[in-house]
Amino acid sequence: MEIFGSNFDDSVFSEAKDRGSVFVSSYNAKRCEPEWFCDSAALHTDDSLQKQKVFKFRGDLAVRQGNYQTGLDAYSSCLDWIGNNNLSIKRDILEGMVRCCTKLGHRDRAMDLVDILSKEASNTCHLTSLLLLKVSVYQHFGAIGPRMLSLQDLCSLLPFNPWNWFNLGKMCVQLLEDNTALEKSAEAEDPAYLAEGKVWLKACTCLIRTRLLLGILQQQQSSFVLLRNQNVLQSAEEALKHLNPKESTLHTLTEVMSKDLNPEKMKEDYQDGESLSSVCLQSFSERWWNNILLTGVLEAEGRDTRSDKT
Repeated sequence: MEIFGSNFDDSVFSEAKDRGSVFVSSYNAKRCEPEWFCDSAALHTDDSLQKQKVFKFRGDLAVRQGNYQTGLDAYSSCLDWIGNNNLSIKRDILEGMVRCCTKLGHRDRAMDLVDILSKEASNTCHLTSLLLLKVSVYQHFGAIGPRMLSLQDLCSLLPFNPWNWFNLGKMCVQLLEDNTALEKSAEAEDPAYLAEGKVWLKACTCLIRTRLLLGILQQQQSSFVLLRNQNVLQSAEEALKHLNPKESTLHTLTEVMSKDLNPEKMKEDYQDGESLSSVCLQSFSERWWNNILLTGVLEAEGRDTRSDKT
């Protein structure tokens, strides 16, 4: 069962047609000294592309070495030399600046740069990268509600990716274990949304979805990939056991979260790289959460849907 578009076009393996003699010119690869871009002479040029490369490589090296202010300065200089049509490099540089600002504790500037990236996102790949970046920024600054919403958006965008579901479930489990953090976040952000009962239910739901998706994927995996997924599956099972839902709750949630898990539906909803103008996304609430709340499992479990601070 091929789900994620991994099948190949047969024409890739067909024999090439006789195109006659083809002239092949010799090619001499350009040799560069290690860290050539650190030399001040590297900027003694009128070539804007050369200057762009120098500042980008300097920024990348500084970030790798943990020098985030130096990296931020280099990335900022790089922006001045990027052409208006070079959107890929511009996005790469802006993401690097966001990560530097996050490490330096510059929350407002980091979020301003995220807003710029949001406006320039044009396909699902851009949106995926943006949401992952938001998750890391919100996690660093302890913004629990926005981080949870970003993970939910990832689940809506890539509904058959088990890692996003597992990360959302793991976050909910961590919140339940740190009750003080949960209460403070509920009080400051959204008491009804971060109510303990709902966080518990979301944790169960995400771990069950993870279990279902990994079970499907294991049919076409082997080697270290299979081993890694088995380890994650075991972690999900242990976390679910710790949450201790009733058997009736497990059955109900499994039924709701498996309705769209058939090969044809999964192929149809796979839209990696598609233009955002042609993609129709249902929100997390519309597609799953509202249906889950309607099942009445919270009431059956005897769990209040409100936080103590509400």
